[in-house]
Amino acid sequence: MTAQMIISVFTLVIYLIIIFVFNKGRLKYAGGKVGKVINLILVTVCLLFVADYVAIFEPFLDKEVLDIIRALFRTAALGFLAYGGGKLTDS
Repeated sequence: MTAQMIISVFTLVIYLIIIFVFNKGRLKYAGGKVGKVINLILVTVCLLFVADYVAIFEPFLDKEVLDIIRALFRTAALGFLAYGGGKLTDS
């Protein structure tokens, strides 16, 4: 098992724990600002998850294309979090 694979498995476990815990919290605190914040966190974590695991397409796509896709998903995650956070503070 390579070091990169160990890191990928470790981050996968962390992502799954975050998604599980916040999904459980989303069910408990449905509605209101807390529910909206939990939804922001879940969408951000899911976009970051996709950005990290786009590497599974490495045999099919060029490395530069994968880097662009990874950067787009990370930017989308942070942009979504910033925009959603701004909308929450206004209300």
